[in-house]
Amino acid sequence: MYSERRTAQIAAFMLIRCGGQMSHLQLMKLLYLADREAVKRYGRSISEDYAVAMPHGPVLSMTLDLMSGNCDSEPGGWDAWISAKADHQVSLLTEPEIDDLDELSVSDLEVLEAVWQKFGHMDRWQIRDWTHENCPEWKDPGGSSNPITNEDLYKAVGYTPEAASELLDEFKTHRKVDAVFSNL
Repeated sequence: MYSERRTAQIAAFMLIRCGGQMSHLQLMKLLYLADREAVKRYGRSISEDYAVAMPHGPVLSMTLDLMSGNCDSEPGGWDAWISAKADHQVSLLTEPEIDDLDELSVSDLEVLEAVWQKFGHMDRWQIRDWTHENCPEWKDPGGSSNPITNEDLYKAVGYTPEAASELLDEFKTHRKVDAVFSNL
């Protein structure tokens, strides 16, 4: 189930690594690539957000809404960790340490560190261009947005069609269980 607090901590990890501030476009690409890497390694995203293709590449839908201020943040969520976007930049609101990111597991931190090591040196345009050229699940939506299906993502990161089908079935079951518990 999507957790705003967890996603804010994922963003905080990246912001800690870069000194506390970065372009919102760069941060969004790092967050998407972290989800993508977790899917590749473990069959599940870290954020459990919905991915969509937009003109500047793949993004995490609910996280983009939070980052853009298009929805209210829950207590202890995005707005408790990350500043409002200003001049295309976001920054940490506090000075957390990696150990303060209590929503993230050791394997989550390993994924985030791997993504930071591979992409953290890229500026917003370089990482955007990289996603356009290297993420076949992204298809140019022609000025709009389109969902990136889990099936397309599974195939893009190297799962066989059979394994992708099994992961898709598992994902659907997981969503049904989440829906039951979210109504309690």
